Amino acid sequence: MSTSTLTPAPRRTTATAAAAPPLSLRRSVEQTFTMAHRSLIKILRKPEEMFDVILQPILFTVMFTFIFGGAVAGSIGSYLPMIIPGILAQTMISACMSVGTGIREDMEKGVFDRFRSLPMSRIAPLAGPMIADLIRYLIATVLTFAVGFALGYRPSGGALGVVGAGLLVIVSAWALSWIFVFLGTVARSARAVQAIGMMILFPLTFLSNAFVSPDTMPDWLRAFVQVNPVSHLVSAVRDLCNGGGVTIEVFWTVVCLAVVVAVFAPLALWGYRRRT
Repeated sequence: MSTSTLTPAPRRTTATAAAAPPLSLRRSVEQTFTMAHRSLIKILRKPEEMFDVILQPILFTVMFTFIFGGAVAGSIGSYLPMIIPGILAQTMISACMSVGTGIREDMEKGVFDRFRSLPMSRIAPLAGPMIADLIRYLIATVLTFAVGFALGYRPSGGALGVVGAGLLVIVSAWALSWIFVFLGTVARSARAVQAIGMMILFPLTFLSNAFVSPDTMPDWLRAFVQVNPVSHLVSAVRDLCNGGGVTIEVFWTVVCLAVVVAVFAPLALWGYRRRT
């Protein structure tokens, strides 16, 4: 009587899982949009997370226009062509912080540990929320222009200039959000992401040409304002809205955005791998 030896099936080890073939580009894109859909569902369940892109453009546009309009430009009507692009830039940068905060909260809750155990693209949990935030940036842009129109702003660049300026600020917000995604992967808490984000937000926006002309500033401050990327963005938006032309400021803004993505997108992926 002979006995047969049953050989157990090979178990999938960590090394075997690591040797699995990478996902195709199509699957990575599909999973990225799946994560974007997840972020949209979170927003629908917590509509208060939209207050920053709904209330802030309205409050800041009205408040800054009536407070600084007469002192800076002599009248509200003369100040609107300057302040509307500045409010757009400020709103976009502040709205970028939410994506880093959300990623940090998911990491604290262990959501990303679950993602790591699934056969999914490593960039999908990072890029998905950024795609979903494009809707938030679009809402903030439309509301800012709407309030400006209600106050009497009539951009001489026409509809094409307004659309071009809107697209530029939305793309700028998407590119700058990589900075906050990186912060979300390396900071220790969501509150730390917010604190660091505010430290970035205020110097970049208020030490720029967003609200006042740099001609009256001291030489050392004017030198910083002239090289501030936010100043290039604001000038580019003004050129598109008020002139309707693609100027050198638009070119420098695109170059700055490309540098930001080239630097912080790999850093965000590194921080994500380091955390997970």
